[in-house]
Amino acid sequence: MKPWLFDILACPIDKFFPLELYIFKFETKSEVFQSFLEKFEKRMIDEIKNEEIIEYSKEDQIVKIRDNIILEKTPLNKYLQLILKSIDEFDNIFDKTNNNLSNKCFQIINSAIKPKILDFSKKINNEKIEEILPELYFINKIKLEIEIESGLLFCRNCFRWYPIIENIPQMLPDEYRSQQNEIEFLKTNKNLLDNEFLNQDLRPFNLYSK
Repeated sequence: MKPWLFDILACPIDKFFPLELYIFKFETKSEVFQSFLEKFEKRMIDEIKNEEIIEYSKEDQIVKIRDNIILEKTPLNKYLQLILKSIDEFDNIFDKTNNNLSNKCFQIINSAIKPKILDFSKKINNEKIEEILPELYFINKIKLEIEIESGLLFCRNCFRWYPIIENIPQMLPDEYRSQQNEIEFLKTNKNLLDNEFLNQDLRPFNLYSK
C-alpha cells in the first residue's frame, strides 16, 4: 500500500474519514529513503527537475503547476492549498517501524516541510517557486513511491481496525473477517502498539475477544 491511498480511504462501515495509519513494516528498502533525504537535504534542484515529477509554467500571467499528487495543472495558490491538505494527512500516520531513515522522513515532513510550504503559500512569489521544489519533490516521493508491507488502519469513530497484509489493506465487512486470523495478527504486532491502543474496544475483534 502506498501512502497516497491513505488520502482517500474511509471506513467502509461508517464512512468516517480520515482514518489512522499505523505502519509496522515497509517493503521499501532503507537506501530508497536515504536517496530521498539526500536530494532534499542537499537541495539538488537540477536532479529534481530532471525527474520531471513537478511541472510548472506561466499561462496568461498565472503560474500553473502539477505533480504526481495533483495531476492536473492547477493555479499555484490552489495547488498549494491541495498539497497542504495532503500533507495534513501525515498527522494521522504513525511509523512504528525501527527504520531510523523512514522515521526521519516522517519527522521532516511535519517539522520542516509543512511549515515551509505553509509560509510560502502566505506570500506566494511566482519567481521563487524553486525554493520549495525539494519539499514538493520529497512529498511526492514519500506519497507515491514507498510501499507499506504491513500495518493497520484504524477508524477513530467506530473503533474498527483493518490489517494491511502483504501491501494490501484488508477492508472487509465484519461478517467476512476471520476472528482467528485477525487476533493472531494483533498478537504478532502488539509489541508495535501501546496498551492505550490495544485496550480500546477494538472491533470487530480484539485481544480479549472470545
